[in-house]
Amino acid sequence: MRDATAAAPLVGLGLKSVHARDALARGTVVDFFEVHAENFMVDGGPALRQLDEVRARWPLSLHGVGLSLGGEAPLDAAHLDRLKRLLDRFEPAWFSEHLAWSSHGGRWFNDLLPLPYTDATLARVCHHIDEAQSHLGRRLLLENPSTYVQFEASTMDEAFFLRDVVRRTGCGLLLDVSNAYVSAVNHGGDARAFIDALPSAAIGEIHLAGFAEDLDAAGDRLLIDSHGAPVAAAVWALYAHALNLLGPRPTLIERDHDVPPLAVLEAEALQARAAMQGLRS
Repeated sequence: MRDATAAAPLVGLGLKSVHARDALARGTVVDFFEVHAENFMVDGGPALRQLDEVRARWPLSLHGVGLSLGGEAPLDAAHLDRLKRLLDRFEPAWFSEHLAWSSHGGRWFNDLLPLPYTDATLARVCHHIDEAQSHLGRRLLLENPSTYVQFEASTMDEAFFLRDVVRRTGCGLLLDVSNAYVSAVNHGGDARAFIDALPSAAIGEIHLAGFAEDLDAAGDRLLIDSHGAPVAAAVWALYAHALNLLGPRPTLIERDHDVPPLAVLEAEALQARAAMQGLRS
């Protein structure tokens, strides 16, 4: 059954500087842009000035990659302060972070690393989300990760874990449909069942992206969340399943590698919009 809390069929793109120049010069068909928060945690400069221009015309979504919500160490207070200043300056429509860890023992790892789904991990992630939401003064959307390993120590599945995080913290969810598909293929899971098990009312944004394909050491199919290709047909089909369950949700096309001209990404965004509008016909 489709969720009655469905939002307007908004579509967005991850913002690249060259695309920002194009959009500011000629306009764009998309409704919002998203940026990685850590790329703009500076005191000034051309990147911030350009983002000010974009924000004056379109809503923003800020997507964090550095809070390390699943890490064992306390959240970095200086990072939280810089993030709050950025959020207060740009007043984004959505702020999101990842269910992952990326720092340990004072060292930073340039990756979003997976977690065992245990009671201890659940308590730690919830504590960090509570701290972040309190410090930032706004609700956080937590993104489901793409994963390549599973932990024998896990005592619950990812959907159960996310449901409990939402229940305990009041945070929302960012449903990355591509990540759901990648993880399901890599682990022999059911991506549709995963989406069906999420608390639909908590889902505030959707991400779509392309993936790369390889073989693992056993010769089995391995998908990698590369953000370097068009959205695959299988992900579009899974997105349609999610929309039938959720109704329209703000949807972002991500592309971080082999980035094509703005018009190519706008066409993918329009495909997402058409899928949402088709629900209303």
